[in-house]
Amino acid sequence: MYKLSIDNLNELFALIGQDSKVYAPIERAGQVEFFLWSVEEKVRLDALNTVKSAKGFFFPQTEVLYKTKLEGKKIEIEAAEDAEEPTVYFGVRACDVKSFDVLDKVFLSEPVDSYYAAKRKHGTIVSMACSKPADTCFCGLFGIDATSPAGDVVTWIVGDTLYWDSKTEKGEALTVKVKELLVDADDVEVKKQQTEVKEMIAKAPLHDLSLEGFGGDALDELFNSPKWEALSSACLGCGTCTFVCPTCQCYDIRDYDSGHGVQKFRCWDSCMYSDFTMMAHGNNRTTQLQRFRQRFMHKLVYFPANNDGDFSCVGCGRCLQKCPQSLNIVKVIKALGGKKND
Repeated sequence: MYKLSIDNLNELFALIGQDSKVYAPIERAGQVEFFLWSVEEKVRLDALNTVKSAKGFFFPQTEVLYKTKLEGKKIEIEAAEDAEEPTVYFGVRACDVKSFDVLDKVFLSEPVDSYYAAKRKHGTIVSMACSKPADTCFCGLFGIDATSPAGDVVTWIVGDTLYWDSKTEKGEALTVKVKELLVDADDVEVKKQQTEVKEMIAKAPLHDLSLEGFGGDALDELFNSPKWEALSSACLGCGTCTFVCPTCQCYDIRDYDSGHGVQKFRCWDSCMYSDFTMMAHGNNRTTQLQRFRQRFMHKLVYFPANNDGDFSCVGCGRCLQKCPQSLNIVKVIKALGGKKND
């Protein structure tokens, strides 16, 4: 394990940025998002969660797949932008790191999504442990340890010190690159912080959630539950929950006529929209109840049924914070499942 003063963060980013892009949580217009780092930016490693998740690193909100150019009767096809530039993603929280495992099951399964795979291959994840979880956090429900996240390099901030521990081959390579800024350290302060944070989590409002009764074996019972009507009645179908969610992976593919040719691009979509998967005959889910049910059945039943019991949620709490109607996966879990010791 190593450490460095947080006063040297810009030096660290600059050193990494000599041959790699660097993304970090940056504050703009009062909100914190992951943006490309530059020395003029205001880095906010103290922010617990960015507004949107880190899934956009590998599955961007909008992504050009290829371009075509028409000259007379000749059509030229131009490949997508190069995704092979080394990139370091700094300050990713444990929940967002776990979301990459969920997305991997979707985009790296056959047939492999080459756009996603290229970004994963050339990306290095520097995760950051949580020191003060929010009341809306419940990542522990999905086996995530917020005090010791996964990642190529794991970091902790204790006081004015950043602790650094490489975990993978990519992490070791990055450590060698910035070694001049690091000094050897023990893990005494890190372990102390981990103990304190785990005590906070044990007292958090959502610590007693339970997934008992969810999963592939409960498909018929949950699908036919009469509780969906009350749960979905206030849903506006705005799609906010899907756009802030780290694990939602629905997308649409469209064409854009630039006047000089056509760009084929994909963009995030939402199963909460009335025209989602619209076909010539219409849509198979014609009510908001059906669309609402589909979203949560997928996360809590369909996905684990097809992925060895892994759920398509990481407990980041963004949907709890952002839904204008206060509808979220926690309400669904409580209504259809229960709490520990019920």
